[in-house]
Amino acid sequence: MSNKTLLNSREIEIILHRLACQLIENHGDFSNTVLLGLQPRGAFLANRLTQLLKDEYQVDNILLGKLDITFFRDDFRRREVPLIANSTQIDFLVEGKKVVIVDDVLYSGRSINAALAALQSYGRPKQIELLVLIDRRFSRHLPIQPDYRGRQVDVINNEKVSVHWLENDTEDAVYLTMNN
Repeated sequence: MSNKTLLNSREIEIILHRLACQLIENHGDFSNTVLLGLQPRGAFLANRLTQLLKDEYQVDNILLGKLDITFFRDDFRRREVPLIANSTQIDFLVEGKKVVIVDDVLYSGRSINAALAALQSYGRPKQIELLVLIDRRFSRHLPIQPDYRGRQVDVINNEKVSVHWLENDTEDAVYLTMNN
């Protein structure tokens, strides 16, 4: 098994600023927009973007939530090892709001499909968009595409994209792992 660095910490920082600016361009002061990070990995990206929007771009009224999709996944009962649920933290209404779902890697689209199903429990948004750090092209099982993408990566089936966050993995980096 070997690793290839796709993004280092500096490149991730640049991408986060670009994504933040794109969000501001499309959502202004966020008065009718909420960010929802998918637990667990998308929550790190959503937290980082929220902090950047507040600190660097003075966007103060951002509503940030964390959405757990464990029980909405279509493979929930098909795994040998049971999935462990995370917590959902949404202390605001999504009814009539623009919702930006945030995840680290878009692969098959199944996690986003589960997120759309889970989100229905919290109301009917006006609009839903998808923001991902890494878009793995050529691997979709469902017709789901991101509205905002940090980097598009072409990988083959025996390769895995692994996103590391400083808060959880002691570094900011994205690796392509090749299984031999």
